[in-house]
Amino acid sequence: MALTKTTINDKIEVINNGSWSSVQVRTATIINEDGTEISRNFHRHVVMPDADLTAEDADVSAICTPVFTDAVKAAYAAHLAAQAE
Repeated sequence: MALTKTTINDKIEVINNGSWSSVQVRTATIINEDGTEISRNFHRHVVMPDADLTAEDADVSAICTPVFTDAVKAAYAAHLAAQAE
């Protein structure tokens, strides 16, 4: 009996929040036994425009980089400033 564990980003979505966008990532952890999937669990996290992308996988960074333009980053910063008031 051989068990294998694989982790993949199986869904990456750009979420429009009005004047700025975020990226939602769903990661699947898959357990296989002798080539047959016996378990799949999901974890989600959201990447915000001010995030450090060096901690993200290459596929996530490849989507975030063009989405998080200077205009999006500025709009997100303005949103945060408005929330702090």
